[in-house]
Amino acid sequence: MIKSWMVIVGITFLVSFGSFFIKPRDVKWATHLRLPKWLVVFEPAIPVIWNLIFLSGAISASIIWDKDPGSLKTWLLMATYLLLEVVTVTYIPATLRLRNLSVGTIIGGAGLIVAILLTLSVLPISSSAAALLIPYLVWSPIGTYSTWKMTQLNPDAA
Repeated sequence: MIKSWMVIVGITFLVSFGSFFIKPRDVKWATHLRLPKWLVVFEPAIPVIWNLIFLSGAISASIIWDKDPGSLKTWLLMATYLLLEVVTVTYIPATLRLRNLSVGTIIGGAGLIVAILLTLSVLPISSSAAALLIPYLVWSPIGTYSTWKMTQLNPDAA
């Protein structure tokens, strides 16, 4: 029998492939951008951090699904988890494709708003599920701030 967590982790994994919708010329543009000096410390860890955040989100979604599987409220929450992941995964390809750091800042801010609303929505159902969204709530503002700071360092790309 397929468990709910298997489906949720599978969907999370599939959606994460959306970040691969970038072209080499888009990456080349990004390599010329100036970064805040403090970002260099975190940069190598960013893929690991986001993988842990996505895994935490998938576990959170699984907890919520198992509390009341198949109800309209649960489906709406699953749609919100999916929206959060889609917004998050859209950040890199949209920023690179449009060559516009302001787009990334807006997407990052939108993700944070969705994450706050989702956390507040799941908190009454499961404090554990809400706690698993804390890594997103902590890291997303750092990423959004970094992108905003890059717009100042790279005004041509803002």
